[in-house]
Amino acid sequence: MKNRAAYFGVLTALALIFSYIETLIPIQFGVPGIKLGLANLIIVIVLYKTDWREALLLSVVRIIIAGFIFGNLFSIVYSLAGGVLSLAVMALLKRKDRFSVAGISMAGGVCHNIGQLIVAMIVVETYQVGYYLPVLLIAGLITGAVIGAVAGEVLKRIRNLSFQ
Repeated sequence: MKNRAAYFGVLTALALIFSYIETLIPIQFGVPGIKLGLANLIIVIVLYKTDWREALLLSVVRIIIAGFIFGNLFSIVYSLAGGVLSLAVMALLKRKDRFSVAGISMAGGVCHNIGQLIVAMIVVETYQVGYYLPVLLIAGLITGAVIGAVAGEVLKRIRNLSFQ
């Protein structure tokens, strides 16, 4: 049990570091909400090395802490919506055993953006922000593919490492 808590602490810190690094990248995509999702690399790895509950806990903890450090209450709400929907879809797809790590990550990236778009529609009380959907879907596919490819390589290299 001690090792598990230590791994959780290290993985949380690593996810927060990736969140911070992402704030330093000066890339503007022209559409609000598009990010690389570097911290999701850790979430995907935890999903594969443990189970969906651990990944959910890590995701929620990371989103809340990063939101207080680098964002605000709205960023926490948007990220929680995207993160929970994304993780739910990734966990369901992983159970099917038909998809690659990159495929699951791509679905997660798309669903993360959909979750955030749903919250945006509720907050601004209009469906007009839905016009961003095609761009957000493409962005989710691209960033999900990149994160998934990196996660797949990391998982190959740490296959003998147990987070339990």
